[in-house]
Amino acid sequence: MISQKAKYAVKALAYLAQRTPGDTVQIEEIAESAAIPRKFLEHILLDLKRKGIVASRRGRAGGYVLIKQPAELSIGSILRAIDGPMAPVPCISRTAYRRCPDCTDEKTCVVRNLFADAYSATLLLMDGTTLADGLREAASPPPRKKMIPAE
Repeated sequence: MISQKAKYAVKALAYLAQRTPGDTVQIEEIAESAAIPRKFLEHILLDLKRKGIVASRRGRAGGYVLIKQPAELSIGSILRAIDGPMAPVPCISRTAYRRCPDCTDEKTCVVRNLFADAYSATLLLMDGTTLADGLREAASPPPRKKMIPAE
């Protein structure tokens, strides 16, 4: 499950992506339009600025602007920028690998082996789906598939 912070980041980025490229948007407008608490949005936009995804301008015409193209922003890169590594266990992370402290042998570790393939498949989808894809789908959503609940 993604964090509320990541959800708000995606909503804010989507709002900025729908503006005219290069136009700045004041934080109040983003907060109101995307239904994000302003104080929380300030922290999110600072994180996105540090990661080189948005920029801010001061002054009367100031605000925030998206500096990466929506097609360059994968879901995975947004989640990593906000929440850090996505791996369920650190020993399979591609960006923040760490050996698990209780592991005696990674090759035979049941936990690592169970999660490795699922994590790889998730990464393929997350890193292969962009903000631009999400905006296109939101403009013309496909029919929803009925999900069968797990027992």
